[in-house]
Amino acid sequence: MGGNASGEESDNIDWDTEDELEIQNFPLSSCSTLTNPGGEAIVCAGEALENSPPQQKPVIDSDHSSSDYYENFLDEISDSDSWSEDEENTESLSDKEKTLLSLAKMGYTVEEASIAMDRCGPDASIDEITDFLCAAQMAKAADYLLPDDEPKPKRKFFERELWKRKKQRRYEKRMMSEDSETIRLPKPMIGFGVPMESSQTFHRTLPEAAMGPPYFYYENVALAPKGVWDTIKRFLYDVEPEFVDSKYFCAAARKRGYVHNLPIDNRFPLLPLPPLTIHEALPLTRKWWPSWDTRTKLNCLQTCIGSAKLTDRIRKALEDWDGEPPLRVQKYVLDECRKWNLVWVGRNKLAPLEADEVEMLLGFPRNHTRGGGISRTDRYKSLGNSFQIDTVAYHLSVLKDLYPGGINLLSLFSGIGGAEVSLHRLGIPLKTVVSVEISEVNRNIVRGWWEQTNQKGNLIDFTDVQQLDGDRIEQLIHSVGGFDLVIGGSPCNNLAGSNRHHRDGLEGKESALFYDYFRILDLVKCIMGRQQ
Repeated sequence: MGGNASGEESDNIDWDTEDELEIQNFPLSSCSTLTNPGGEAIVCAGEALENSPPQQKPVIDSDHSSSDYYENFLDEISDSDSWSEDEENTESLSDKEKTLLSLAKMGYTVEEASIAMDRCGPDASIDEITDFLCAAQMAKAADYLLPDDEPKPKRKFFERELWKRKKQRRYEKRMMSEDSETIRLPKPMIGFGVPMESSQTFHRTLPEAAMGPPYFYYENVALAPKGVWDTIKRFLYDVEPEFVDSKYFCAAARKRGYVHNLPIDNRFPLLPLPPLTIHEALPLTRKWWPSWDTRTKLNCLQTCIGSAKLTDRIRKALEDWDGEPPLRVQKYVLDECRKWNLVWVGRNKLAPLEADEVEMLLGFPRNHTRGGGISRTDRYKSLGNSFQIDTVAYHLSVLKDLYPGGINLLSLFSGIGGAEVSLHRLGIPLKTVVSVEISEVNRNIVRGWWEQTNQKGNLIDFTDVQQLDGDRIEQLIHSVGGFDLVIGGSPCNNLAGSNRHHRDGLEGKESALFYDYFRILDLVKCIMGRQQ
């Protein structure tokens, strides 16, 4: 997508993003009882497991249960000759006893499990209890390795961390319920075909209103809020979206919807084909990759990366184990790896992707976003908001035979020039490109690429889509002879599933710019239709 800003990980809590990224990487440590913003008492896991007297068994509820009871119960069950975890043998057990058995099977001690069940409450799920236990274990590992004179984290960090976890769980359950009501993403998410599935035949019929010049191509995140894609479809002449995951084109997932009126026959991929697995794309990581990390693809490449504090905490926790860590630690590490696309760069050592590696995974030329005073942060932000070149080029490949002499392109929300790079790599000459992009950083990147690749055509810059009114568009059409393709991906700030501050759909401040994409496209169609 063009000049949009992908929704970053956040919660409905009022602190700045930078502070929050630090907080979510803070493991829990020993602390006293806290009170969250909802007035509910919460206790840090580190204190619960670290400071509990070894001889005194904590009371689980007000009836009769204690860890003594559960320990005896577990011993009895374990000694049974034919015990198994099937429904027939456990149906007579209470919910607490079933939970204890499950936790014991994961490797937790009776004391740890019973304390966690007590702290988390009677309605807590297994996931919530294991989160609690994992946090406590990670805190103990981190505290053990901290020098005695190192200042301990402030209490407010723990309060925010626990509150954030609780809010995130409620939010994710609600969003999963809402999203599943409206959007049924195909499985596999291959749209009208991908290179690896070329044997399949797809057919579609375009609505009459979508036919005729120019061709158009619109992109945005597939996992948008309820009703968003219905609205996009309705405005874009009732054309059915093509949902594609870029994991079929490269080593990273990128679930996107594309609405276009391009032909779908005789597509072809860019050559050489890009690496399709993490180890093919990043071969130096193979040496350090543990067998229990089974990832072959990276998740969607975002606009932000994991902090050094996070990777250091993970390293210290892994070093606490001689050999393969227990399953609960593996789960914690893998969750963070998937969330932040961390890769193994040494023994027990993880790191986020470098900007050059992100460029390669997205199909951009080396150093495309480097130089010219562009900061490392700006590089990640610009790349995270871009097209995946191999995916988009596959869809645009049908234009090569249609425009052998070159193409006139109207590129809205151009970003770092994903459309321009895709067409250039396909060998389609760029006669005139009218590029609309609000970010000066991104405009400089596109201008630099244009000059470095010795483009023979004309590049015209605009900073704001709202500058393109009817008169200006008519002047441009008259001067360039009409547009062959109108392409763009309006900002997804209010659409992305990870944006929990302002996930307002197409009514959000930034994502409402979709309507400008439609407005401009409709004007181009009307003006060019009159000239025929």
